[in-house]
Amino acid sequence: MRVLVTRPAHSAEKTAQRLRDMGHEPLLLPLRRPQHDSSAAASALAATRGAIAVTSAEVMRVLSALGETLGPHLDRPIFAVGETTAQAARRLGFRTVTASSGNGRDLADLVGAQSVEDLLYLAGRPRAETFEGRLRELGIRFSVAECYRMLPAAPGPADIEAIFSGHRPDAVLFYSRQATEDFFQLAELRSALSAQGGIRLLCLSEAVAQAIPASLKATVTISLMPDEISLLSLL
Repeated sequence: MRVLVTRPAHSAEKTAQRLRDMGHEPLLLPLRRPQHDSSAAASALAATRGAIAVTSAEVMRVLSALGETLGPHLDRPIFAVGETTAQAARRLGFRTVTASSGNGRDLADLVGAQSVEDLLYLAGRPRAETFEGRLRELGIRFSVAECYRMLPAAPGPADIEAIFSGHRPDAVLFYSRQATEDFFQLAELRSALSAQGGIRLLCLSEAVAQAIPASLKATVTISLMPDEISLLSLL
């Protein structure tokens, strides 16, 4: 099966290897690229104490650039969305890591159940407001440090032509709402999907699926859990 991956390049390479191991042919089409701000993360860590929340493994890539500066904070509890992000935190050296099995709202409920009072949320932009909104509902005090941005990385016509000419993809993997919106804002990609019916659109979550145009909803399948293992099991 030919599978189109819309993740940023550094993450897409790992996904591509997993797909090859499963016997599929990966096609890479990055739609976003990260811009890190490690100084913002370092300043926020230095100015706070207590638990940390992360909703993306991209934060761990930001923190990995801090080197020895990160050492004093590795005993701080980490709350993460998904086991993939939790594993990235453990690999970086954090010793107390708790993962939610759902989305940002589920993570906020998990934080609330642990009676956390002051929380540092290391975040990116753009992002959904689900996590922060639920924290406010629960009355949990928190601060936010934006330590990375996901910038558009639109593919050129030649890149799109190379993927959709000849043997088309059998499925497209969508990981974020922002990248999905980017995908369908490109006329070449919209027309390629419309002209080549039967391509399955596999989405990491309901929020991601909401960015799929109504005319293509019949081809959408949503992962049972918001992690890549669950998403790839749909293939």
